[in-house]
Amino acid sequence: MKKLSVLLLSLITVSGFSQMNPKLQAKLEQQAKEMEPKVIEWRRHFHEFPELSNRETNTGKYIADFLKGLGIDVQYPVAKTGVVGILKGPKPGPVIALRADIDALPVVERGNLPFASKVKTNFNGQETGVMHACGHDSHIAIMMAVAEILSKNKNDLKGTIKFIFQPAEEGAPIGEEGGANLMVKEGVLENPKVEAIFGLHIQSMRPIGAIGYKSGGMMAAADNFSITVKGKQSHGSAPWMGVDPIVVSAQIINGLQTIISRQTELTKEAAVISVGRIQSGIRENIIPEEAFFAGTIRTLDEGMQDKIHEKIKLTATKIAESGGATAEVSIRRGTPVTFNDPALTLKMIPSLNKAAGADHVVSIDAVTGAEDFAYYQKKVPGFFFFVGAMPPDVDPATVASHHTPDFYIDERGFLTGLKAMLNVAVDYMYMPQK
Repeated sequence: MKKLSVLLLSLITVSGFSQMNPKLQAKLEQQAKEMEPKVIEWRRHFHEFPELSNRETNTGKYIADFLKGLGIDVQYPVAKTGVVGILKGPKPGPVIALRADIDALPVVERGNLPFASKVKTNFNGQETGVMHACGHDSHIAIMMAVAEILSKNKNDLKGTIKFIFQPAEEGAPIGEEGGANLMVKEGVLENPKVEAIFGLHIQSMRPIGAIGYKSGGMMAAADNFSITVKGKQSHGSAPWMGVDPIVVSAQIINGLQTIISRQTELTKEAAVISVGRIQSGIRENIIPEEAFFAGTIRTLDEGMQDKIHEKIKLTATKIAESGGATAEVSIRRGTPVTFNDPALTLKMIPSLNKAAGADHVVSIDAVTGAEDFAYYQKKVPGFFFFVGAMPPDVDPATVASHHTPDFYIDERGFLTGLKAMLNVAVDYMYMPQK
């Protein structure tokens, strides 16, 4: 039934909207195939020489020089280390933005790839490696190929393409601004004003050649919280002489989970509260005066997001009060919900079908990971989708996840992403304008 619904949706979409002519389609597809070795070569370069968020100096310069060589107008640096390329076609049409993220992660690579990262750095006071453990290296390479192919076919373009190579998707360092939010602040969607924006993300757990998308909320809002519990210090042998902030913290942590399991309408959308850090005490026989813990909140609905924030504050302060302690709660809003504009999504399904084949394009459930592409979607209609790069001989249940030392993507999956980005960009150009 689900496949039938998607097929009917696709047929409705195809009948309702124009696309590029078949000759141009065939030419772009052939050029994408010819470009595949360069995509792999570029990806391997960026993988071997990764750079952390807001530190992508060499990466940004490499991209900027490449775009200039194609005759594309370049703005660099933008939002610290980002690059924007502007390609104008000779015919009137919309302004379309295509986005790729360019930063790596503080992860020590464990694989034995010949182009594995050997880069070391200091992150938050700790020595660590640097690795493209989320596939942003492939995003850069795919977007560079899109830029080269479209620049070769400039005379067939209607309107303008903005190539956005964005730093710090993984989050700016403490005390700094960065990422999509800073890109938007610095006017990346203006001059000329963007009408629609498209982006993709490679996935290690989705099969090669497969594309996944979702209309509406696709990826979660990611907020952070921290709670400081203050009690009264005492000897570990006489806890009744103090107020134990560790026990109170444990009770609060358990209480936070009941916000999800008993107070949140999970049939509406998913939500998650996870504690990722706990700090307290200095010696095993001293009950400390204070305990601190922090975590993340993931939501897919703004109303639920606000309610969960309120419940966290109420739960923490009241449980602390019941134990004779106090709790100070801080909640910091982070990345919004990645929300695919429903009308735009409907229009672009046939473009994905052409890239991967209709049988390999599926509507998926929302995920609780976050993506700062959401900041662009708060300003203009946007469409974000996943592209598979899991080797065919790998069990999906055992595949290494993103952000881990063993993260791996099969380079044979890049061609699907390249064709998909070409299709959504050029098809949108040829759609009837308002």
